[in-house]
Amino acid sequence: MTAWGRRKGIGLLATGDWTHPLWMREIQLHLEELGNGLLGLKGATPGDPQYLLATEVSCIYTQGGKGRRVHTLIWVPTLTSALAINREMTRQGCNLLSDGRPIIGLTSIQVAELVLTIEPRALIIPAHAWTPWFSVYGAMSGFDSLEEAYGPYAKHIYAVETGLSSNPSMNWRIKELDNRSIVSFSDAHSGPKLGREATVFEISDGKLNYDAIYAAIRSGAGSVDNFEMPAEGSRSAQKAERDRAARKIGNATSAPRIAHTIEFYPEEGKYHYTGHRTCKVRLSPQEAVAKGTTCPVCGKPLTQGVMARVEELAGRSEEDLHLESGIVNYELWGKQTSMRMTTSKAFPNRPPFVMLVPLQEIIAESIGSPVASVKVQPLYTKLTDSLGGEFSVLLSASHGDIAAIAGERVAVGIDKVRTGDLVIDPGYDGVFGVVKLWREGEEKPLVNPGQEQLAIF
Repeated sequence: MTAWGRRKGIGLLATGDWTHPLWMREIQLHLEELGNGLLGLKGATPGDPQYLLATEVSCIYTQGGKGRRVHTLIWVPTLTSALAINREMTRQGCNLLSDGRPIIGLTSIQVAELVLTIEPRALIIPAHAWTPWFSVYGAMSGFDSLEEAYGPYAKHIYAVETGLSSNPSMNWRIKELDNRSIVSFSDAHSGPKLGREATVFEISDGKLNYDAIYAAIRSGAGSVDNFEMPAEGSRSAQKAERDRAARKIGNATSAPRIAHTIEFYPEEGKYHYTGHRTCKVRLSPQEAVAKGTTCPVCGKPLTQGVMARVEELAGRSEEDLHLESGIVNYELWGKQTSMRMTTSKAFPNRPPFVMLVPLQEIIAESIGSPVASVKVQPLYTKLTDSLGGEFSVLLSASHGDIAAIAGERVAVGIDKVRTGDLVIDPGYDGVFGVVKLWREGEEKPLVNPGQEQLAIF
C-alpha cells in the first residue's frame, strides 16, 4: 500500500478493515502512531504516505418493515479507540472475523451510538452513498433521508461519500446535504485501483493531522482561489471578475478545508444508469420514467441506477446549480499548475471537482493495448517514476514531458481527459461504463515506433 501510495502521489491512505482482528494485527505490526491522530509505516522514508484508521462495516437489518443494507465508514484517531469499538461490537454479537468489511446486524443508528459513545471524535460517513444494493440512499435497500437512517445521530453525519457512480454535483441537488461535505475515495481492492477518486485537503500550516481532517470535513464547504471563468464573447470583463471574486471566499481564513475532489467519471461507474445486465437492457433516467421499472425482456424488476435515484430524491434540478467549468490556478507540489474544474455559481462555497481517467486506462487506449499488457505497464512505470507519480502526470506534467517519455499519442490522450474531450458509454446493473478518448472515425496522432519502443526501456 505504501509503495502504491508513493507511485500514485497520495499523501494519506486509509488502513481499511481495522475491525478484523488479523488486519488489526498487521496494522499494529507495521504501523506506528505519530501522535497526531494518524499512523506511519515503521521505518518510513520521506514521501511515504501517512495512514488514517478507517474501516467499513456492512449493516444488514430490518427497519420500517423493509430490509436495509447500508455500508458505513468509521474513522478514529487512536488504536485505543479502534480496539475498544471492536470489543464492544463483539460483545453485541458482531462477528468481526466474517470479512474485512464485516456483516453486522446492528442498525445504522446503533452503530453511530456505539462508535460515538466510545470515541466522540470519530467520523461516521455513509460509504458510496448511492449504490443501489448497499448504501444509505440505495434504491434497493436504503433510505430516503439521513434522518430516517441515523435518527438522532444524523446531526453527527458531516459528510457522504460519492461512490464511483455519482459526482459532487449530483449530490449538490439533495437539500439535506447542503450543510454536509461531499467526499470522494477510491474503495480500492488493489494497489493499481488506489486513487481512482480522492479528496484533497488544504491544511494552512502544512501539518497533516486527524484534527485538521476532522475540521475540514465538518466545515461542510470550501472554495478554491483564483477561479477563472472560461472565455465567452458575451461575458464582460467586469462580470467575469465579479464571478471570479465570488469564488475567493475563505482566502483569509487559516481553517482546514476540502480544496477539491478528484472524481471518476460517474458514467463509468457500474450503477449509473437503470438496467438489467442479464438481458442487456439499459435505460437513462428519462427512458426509465417513460418505460417503467420492469425489464421489457424478462419481466423482472430493473436495477434502478444512481442517476435515476438522484432524480427521485433531488430537491433541485441540475439547472438550478448553474454549473460551470473553468481553469483553476494553484500551487501543486511546489509549482504553479492549472486544471479544468467544475463549480456551482449557485453554491460558490462548494469545493469544485476535477474529472479524471486512470492513467493506465489512458495509456491502454492510446496505444491500443490491454491495461495489463507488457506494453502498457512499462510506460506507466516510467511516466510515474519520471514525473512524480500518477496524479502529477494526470494533473500537472507538461505535454512535452509526457510525450518525451510515452509518445505523442499518450500525451494527447491525457490532454483529452484534462479538457473533457471524451465519450463514455454509461454503466448499469453491475456493468462498468466504458470511457473512449477517441470518437469513431477520429484520427489518433501518428506514432513514431522508434520513440515508443525506446520509451518502454
